[in-house]
Amino acid sequence: TPGTPCPWPDRESFYADFDSPKLVELRAFLKATFADQARFMAERMHGSLPKILAAVPRERREHIADRFNTLAATPEGLYILMDYVNFKGEGILQSERYRGKGWGLLQVLDAMPEHSFTTIRDDFARAADFVLTRRVLNAPKEERQWLPGWRKRLASYGTYDQ
Repeated sequence: TPGTPCPWPDRESFYADFDSPKLVELRAFLKATFADQARFMAERMHGSLPKILAAVPRERREHIADRFNTLAATPEGLYILMDYVNFKGEGILQSERYRGKGWGLLQVLDAMPEHSFTTIRDDFARAADFVLTRRVLNAPKEERQWLPGWRKRLASYGTYDQ
């Protein structure tokens, strides 16, 4: 897209350039900075809860904090929270909304049930599927093509099966 920082105008150009010195260098850089990237993702995830809680009405804060902390206390929870916040954001910005409905971590945590008969990670994945499907339905342009990939990512969160 013109005006974006991406050095390739489309997917085809990216793959045509796959073995170029530019992409070889990029892959080497990404590999060399893996620990820094993981640290950045973890720091962003840990900093997201205070931002989210500051952006919601007082009466929803306990539910959202409980869902976040319950998920974070599970073996898979830190990965899920880190991945989602870096994948779709905190959900506190106007730019993370279509027709007033967001798709970030805030909206997923808020959509999770208070009590469930499934695991917390499955509750998160189902809520994320709901939120991302709503995003597609509210999008000003066609986004349906992204849902299968997004759902595959959600499936990596646990036993969730769409």
